[in-house]
Amino acid sequence: MSLLPLLLCLLPFSSVEGNAVAAQPAGSAPLKSVLVFSKTSGFRHGSIEAGTRAFRDLGKKYDFKVEATEDASQFTEANLRQYQVIVFLNSTQDLLDGNQQKGFEGYLRSGGGYVGIHAASDAEYDWPFYEHVVGAYFVDHPPTQKAKINVVDHSHPATSFLPKVWERTDEWFNYHRVPEHVQVLAWLDTDSYEGSKMPGKHPAVWCHQVDLGRAFYTAGGHTDASFSEPLFLQHLAGALHWAAGHDDWKAPKPQSKPQKKTPTPEKTEKSGDSR
Repeated sequence: MSLLPLLLCLLPFSSVEGNAVAAQPAGSAPLKSVLVFSKTSGFRHGSIEAGTRAFRDLGKKYDFKVEATEDASQFTEANLRQYQVIVFLNSTQDLLDGNQQKGFEGYLRSGGGYVGIHAASDAEYDWPFYEHVVGAYFVDHPPTQKAKINVVDHSHPATSFLPKVWERTDEWFNYHRVPEHVQVLAWLDTDSYEGSKMPGKHPAVWCHQVDLGRAFYTAGGHTDASFSEPLFLQHLAGALHWAAGHDDWKAPKPQSKPQKKTPTPEKTEKSGDSR
């Protein structure tokens, strides 16, 4: 019996550690690593370049590393584990082969994070797991125009700072369904623009758990201008931090510079000394 503690200590440590990494929920550490994936085999958005720059700028602002790639061979589970969040930035159509799909699925189920931007819903139509992750597939869209977004959940890091009615210009996708397995954070006001095929129930932003991982999707991001809008950029920053496991993250308020006080002129005594 006295040898039991020693025997337990001699169990293979590397395999236990590997299982712990695979089963560890997101959010145990500050956000430090993001991979932006923008491969396209269908329509290619011109805003990909602006979006990539925006994510790099967010990384500099909030102190996390951003790598960008269109190389699907990076989608092995072992490689993806070095990133806390994978962003699908307007990635379209067929992106990953069977082995790469397995790598991404293993990464996400074991605690990784996913953020889908706009045309991420126009991808991997023959992969049921990806349909579950992204939530809904793109069908078509009307012309780019201004619309009102009704934000219904202000408890999420990606929406906590937004007005109840967020008005902005973008290309508003129609989807093949309203995803029932997700938490919808914001809905499009279908009376505020022309062309919705989901009248009265048109989701715009949503999120959900995928086993130990997290998935987030936002409809915005078609235009270059999207990636210079302060509210949209903060929306993306909140999405990244939530996908990495930080439910209460809020952008730090800018520190106001202390006002310089005008020095009070010193009074000099009058004297006959002219020095």
